[in-house]
Amino acid sequence: MKIFIYPANSLILSDLVERFGHQPLAIMKEIRKKVTDPGLDSPPLNMTPDDAKKGLKYAAIEIPSGVRGRMALMDPLIEQAEAAIIVEDADYMFGCMGCARTNELLKYVIRNKGIPVLELKYPKNENEAKNFVLYVKEFLDKLKVSEAGVELTPEPKQEVRR
Repeated sequence: MKIFIYPANSLILSDLVERFGHQPLAIMKEIRKKVTDPGLDSPPLNMTPDDAKKGLKYAAIEIPSGVRGRMALMDPLIEQAEAAIIVEDADYMFGCMGCARTNELLKYVIRNKGIPVLELKYPKNENEAKNFVLYVKEFLDKLKVSEAGVELTPEPKQEVRR
């Protein structure tokens, strides 16, 4: 199953998702496509007019271009997401996302997509870190069972662990 992770550049969260048998949707692969594309000569990101249009899908023309550009970059990840894990109040070394307004819009779009979402607070001590990994594992295991076609008891679409 394809799992959207937030922060989208978190190597730790990406590794956890992969270890538990799912595909993490991380921003690094999308950036790589833009940087290694030989079509345009404007590094570090080769934004095209089509990318700007993708950004307009999420934010109006009056919104700063940086927000629309970031949302255009995130669009393929949002479209592919079958579930999501959102980590709130993460340490900047866990995966800094940079733009606060884009972050709020991104979380809003993911929460309203109608996919299962696990929201966690960033752990502040060893015990919280152990629980963090446990919650992620339980969430991903439930997704694996539901993906295999086994009927689960009805649960809310969104799961919040604090």
